[in-house]
Amino acid sequence: MSNAEPPPLARALGRIPSGLFVVTTRSADRPLGLVASFVQQVGIDPPTVCVAVGKNRPHVAAIRSAGAFAVCVLDAESEKVMGRFFRKHDPGEDPFDGLACFGGPCGSPLLSEALAWVDCRLCGEHALGDHVVLFGQVVDGRLAREGNPSVHLRRNGLSY
Repeated sequence: MSNAEPPPLARALGRIPSGLFVVTTRSADRPLGLVASFVQQVGIDPPTVCVAVGKNRPHVAAIRSAGAFAVCVLDAESEKVMGRFFRKHDPGEDPFDGLACFGGPCGSPLLSEALAWVDCRLCGEHALGDHVVLFGQVVDGRLAREGNPSVHLRRNGLSY
């Protein structure tokens, strides 16, 4: 891994702040989740959010099939759950194992530890470069406790 300074464009893009989220859905009656930072509210009436997911990730097909996804907003108290969704799991092991969840109105699992959540019905998508932007009309949502969401800055906005 190189410690070379990223180019100016990469550094500038890295200063665009994003939140930290776990996006969930269901796949073959099993929960499925990924850590996402490309999430944004894009509409008010009706409330709509979008999430950008790498086009080759299995989550895209699962969200399409389920027709729904949820966005679980993380904060300092709940950030520790992210690690479950970053690492590779052994066969039969699941990042949701032992994690307190409950079902949302659209069927997506919601993390009990999350600061807040919104449950969405898939209402559109747009493929763009290496990601697919999935749009969800918000069906329900809750703030679990007062607090501030986690914010993420990248050192290099042209890579993870």
